[in-house]
Amino acid sequence: MTNSCSPEIFGADPARVKWNVVRGDTAILRVEFFENDESTKYDTTGWEYASSTYDSTGDVIDELIVTPGVGYVEITASPEITTNWGLGWAGTVAELSFDLQVIIDDVVWTPVIGTISV
Repeated sequence: MTNSCSPEIFGADPARVKWNVVRGDTAILRVEFFENDESTKYDTTGWEYASSTYDSTGDVIDELIVTPGVGYVEITASPEITTNWGLGWAGTVAELSFDLQVIIDDVVWTPVIGTISV
């Protein structure tokens, strides 16, 4: 099935998100895709997703779980991953970058970039 939308229609500027996560917890971020009327969800059938997080001070990249739904995708950071984010006891123990990539008809589009605050 061919979608009637492409990254060029959505725009090239990704949304910037700050995601607060408690170390050792499961964290879920839901990203929804709406038509211009802001109430009708896009038909995301056939879209493929990838999401990862990385610490700019190291070489570790953690792949996050992506679960697609009708007009949305959920990004999940499992406790097995979040347990390793940050050291010590403080209000904020780590700042990690993350992104969400969507592949539509062999075109890679990054609609979301952001920071995970642990």
